Amino acid sequence: MLAPDSPTLGPSGGRMTKADLVEKVTAQIARTAGPLISKKDCARVVDSFLDAVKAALAEQHNIEIRGFGTFKIRQRKTRMARNPRTGDPVEVAARPVPVFKPSKELRAMVAEASERVSP
Repeated sequence: MLAPDSPTLGPSGGRMTKADLVEKVTAQIARTAGPLISKKDCARVVDSFLDAVKAALAEQHNIEIRGFGTFKIRQRKTRMARNPRTGDPVEVAARPVPVFKPSKELRAMVAEASERVSP
C-alpha cells in the first residue's frame, strides 16, 4: 500500500501524476521486496493496468477491486440543457459515462487522513 501520510504526492503538490504513481509504486516494491523492478518496467505495469480498465469500461464491464472500489458504466438520461452563447434550449442525448465508487475501506482511510490534516 502507498504511504498515505506522505506530506506531498508529487512536484505538483496535491495532485499525483502517472509519473508520480510509477515512482511511488517502484519505491514501495523496492522497500518490501528489494530492487526487483525497474521504473521502466513499473511504468509498463501501470500503463497495462490502466489500459485494461479502459478496455473493460469500453466493453461496458464493471471492475471491482476489493478494498479500493468499483469502476462502472452508468447510463445518463436524455436531458435539456442551454446553449451558453445563445441561451437556446438544446437536447443532450442519453449516453454512457464511467463512474467510480470507492469502497468503505477507502472512504474510511480518506476520512481518517482528512481528520489528521485538519484538527
